[in-house]
Amino acid sequence: MPKVLTFKPLKESLTDPEFLITDFAKFDHPGQLHLAFYTLHDYYKQNDRYPRPYNSEDASAFVALAKSKCSELKISDDELNVKLLETFAKTCTGNLSPINAVIGGIVAQEVMKACSGKFHPIYQWLYFDALECLFNQDLSEEDVITENTRYDSQIVVFGKDFQKKLGALKYFVVGAGAIGCELMKNFAMMGLGADGGQITITDMDLIEKSNLNRQFLFRPHDVQRPKSATAAKVIKKMNPLMNIVSHENRVGPETEKVYDDVFFENLDGVANALDNVDARIYMDRRCVYYRKPLLESGTLGTKGNSQVVVPFLTESYSSSQDPPEKSIPICTLKNFPNAIEHTLQWARDMFEGLFRQSAENAALYLTDANFIDRTLRLPGVQPVEVLESVKQALVDERPKCFEDCVAWARNHWQEQYSNQIRQLLFNFPPDQITSSGQPFWSGPKRCPTPLTFSVDDPLHLDYIFAAANLKAEMYGITQNRDRQAIARMVEKVIVPEFVPKTGVKIAINDSQVMANGGGGGAVDQDKIGQLQGELPSRGELATLRVTPIEFEKDDDNNLHIDFIVAASNLRAANYKIPPADRHKSKLIAGKIIPAIATTTSVVAGLVCLELYKLAHGVTNLDLFKNGFVNLALPFFGFSEPIAAPKLKYYENEWTLWDRFEVAGEMTLKEFIDYFKEKHGLEITMLSQGVCMLYSFFMLPSKLQDRLNLPMSDVVRRVSKKKIEPHVKALVFELCCNDMEGNDVEVPYVRYTLP
Repeated sequence: MPKVLTFKPLKESLTDPEFLITDFAKFDHPGQLHLAFYTLHDYYKQNDRYPRPYNSEDASAFVALAKSKCSELKISDDELNVKLLETFAKTCTGNLSPINAVIGGIVAQEVMKACSGKFHPIYQWLYFDALECLFNQDLSEEDVITENTRYDSQIVVFGKDFQKKLGALKYFVVGAGAIGCELMKNFAMMGLGADGGQITITDMDLIEKSNLNRQFLFRPHDVQRPKSATAAKVIKKMNPLMNIVSHENRVGPETEKVYDDVFFENLDGVANALDNVDARIYMDRRCVYYRKPLLESGTLGTKGNSQVVVPFLTESYSSSQDPPEKSIPICTLKNFPNAIEHTLQWARDMFEGLFRQSAENAALYLTDANFIDRTLRLPGVQPVEVLESVKQALVDERPKCFEDCVAWARNHWQEQYSNQIRQLLFNFPPDQITSSGQPFWSGPKRCPTPLTFSVDDPLHLDYIFAAANLKAEMYGITQNRDRQAIARMVEKVIVPEFVPKTGVKIAINDSQVMANGGGGGAVDQDKIGQLQGELPSRGELATLRVTPIEFEKDDDNNLHIDFIVAASNLRAANYKIPPADRHKSKLIAGKIIPAIATTTSVVAGLVCLELYKLAHGVTNLDLFKNGFVNLALPFFGFSEPIAAPKLKYYENEWTLWDRFEVAGEMTLKEFIDYFKEKHGLEITMLSQGVCMLYSFFMLPSKLQDRLNLPMSDVVRRVSKKKIEPHVKALVFELCCNDMEGNDVEVPYVRYTLP
């Protein structure tokens, strides 16, 4: 609801301020900082300059002037924080990129609020500081003498020695999207890795048009270029001293030969700029294993968070996780949608099935002689469904010309928006009553209406136009973008009359979906044999090429979003759901996480403030800050990171950062004896990844074969995989009993290979 806000004029608000608190651990700071800035203007007028950096005489004079201003601001002498005011005087001529990023992002959001009237403005003063970054340092005027470099404004705050530390750092930035661009910009301004150090950035993605509104290192002419290489090139222009190496790799097990022991051991830290939780968890595990600091962050519209993970001090990113997103029930998608999100997900699934999955199956059948055998062996795959999709793609629905594509699209329209709805209403008539006496079509179940095709309805023709052209693209047939010509073609299509069938089962909840075969079951070998016989030989199809279509939301000419919008809104018309325009459909179907430059700027700034602390080697947990912001409310919250939980076996305390270090090679028996003799632990189970290497309940015959083998050979034998040359150590997980037979939790083992 609209809300009217009244603000005090500046003159009145200066002497009677109201503050928005950003950090309740610094509850007194806003008032003191207000006094400091209030005093600063008069100090400049009186001295024709600001206080000199780390000059005690100037600091004392500044504090004295501030005391004289207390009465104007209704502050008593005993409320003064003299140390804070002195620190302000010594550093106020400095200028830090991360602070600018935070304040700039907040101010930019306030400007948008003023222009749009959307979201609640700050009422009425906001002061943000990161004074804990100064680490109680004791610098002199000599330490901060500027040397006419681009980093002088930072040297004024932290000193020349600290600037050299920043320049020598080696950091790994994972992701070159919105946050990645902001981080790299801040790193360039801070001089990170510009004096003997190095920044390595990796991102496997190419720049898309939709990225440009927030990934500000990129321009329209960069579209379809690699993000990481483009970002590195721009940053080198921004600060030619930067030493940047760009990669286009996905982080994961498949790239561990690139990001190996040597790579990680040379790093000073990792900064994540990722867009998915799985990659974040993976990088978090790597940082814990190599005991490297991790700077984590994320945004969602006006909401953002930053987290710092410090070896041996804090818990890791994976120590706490959000609950998984709720998925839409299958039966809701298939038969009972009640919101536009349901119809858009249905349309998105249809796109994948029609234009990607069936084409992939057909292409594999054409190129892989063992395709059917492989399909039968794959876990979780329904071979009958796969072979039916291949038969459809190569026989039943294979077009020879564009007119065939239009005919297929018209018949598919009829099946989805008329025939299936009529079958559903045949099974469950509009006046159907449940066993409890309630109407079946009630609550979230909307009673649908079959559609009647009309070539004069723009939405109906939108579907035919997009579907026919996508079908043609799959088979390498020349497309036709003439709507009038397609309208004439579609009028000639003969559509078979539909008669609802008896005996058709329609699931009304997900448990029935599973019972009707959605959860797998026995493979119908007879049906597989029949389908194999109906498929043409590869020789007959030697010239055929079927190309899967990968969904791409950002190309306005590829008809992908056109198909999704039309398919979804037709389904919405079936169920009397208000339709969605192209923009909203693209956001939902493309699973676009709303991101805005203001929040990204704030979050990247908060991350870099934590990097200052890591670079200085801070070991006091109280000085680190995890940040949580919502610029819309506006809300700012900071807390110290949670300490790594401590566990214990015997009198030995340990956390997730601890481990047993074992130098190989030793046999499995020697390994078990080693833990018994050295640590008083009886190993009951031993695993490496998903492979069980040893357990107390193993058959003696199987165990006897392994006990005298070297550990690396046991791993090779059980995993049936070779140990890659880049692997210098193996990780073993233990289940142990103490000498009294009680289960005890113990750290993992890092087993160094000889």
